[in-house]
Amino acid sequence: MGNSRILFLKKFIEEPQKIGSITPSSSYLTQKMLEKVDWSRADYIAELGAGTGTFTSYINNHKKPAAHFTIVEQDEKMLDLLKEQFAGNHFARNAQNLPFIAQKFAVPQYDYIISGLPFAVFKKKLRLKIISGVIASLKPDGIFTTFQYSLQMWPLLRKNFSSVKISFEWRNFPPAFIYHCHK
Repeated sequence: MGNSRILFLKKFIEEPQKIGSITPSSSYLTQKMLEKVDWSRADYIAELGAGTGTFTSYINNHKKPAAHFTIVEQDEKMLDLLKEQFAGNHFARNAQNLPFIAQKFAVPQYDYIISGLPFAVFKKKLRLKIISGVIASLKPDGIFTTFQYSLQMWPLLRKNFSSVKISFEWRNFPPAFIYHCHK
């Protein structure tokens, strides 16, 4: 078990309401989450709830060199690890402040916002604030992609996005629903 997996498990045990899973996302989930990204038009990308960097690594390896990549993670130890591994990108701590984060880094609006946030364990008010921030921070044709272990987010996402497509990745542990939401 790598150091990042140990850190992830430790954080889950300490604060399950913030982490949401006992293990980082699988490569299968990563592929399915990011399969719809058109890297040639991805000038501004944000990742919310980056954790130990499973999606971060994939995004960092596939984005254009000139693309602006904002990595958001509230856990201080995980954020420090991400800063070491992915230096040269923008870093922030609080997903509910996404519009202010975008402004701080001179991002007009994001083309893609990728989320690993465990919305199911958040209070309704926080979920609404984060989704509002996502909508305000996305370009008119922008895409928000997130995964969850249930369909709990379906009504909220359907209400706030013009189109929501759901897929399922059974090879992840636990299996996950992927939401591709078009503004």
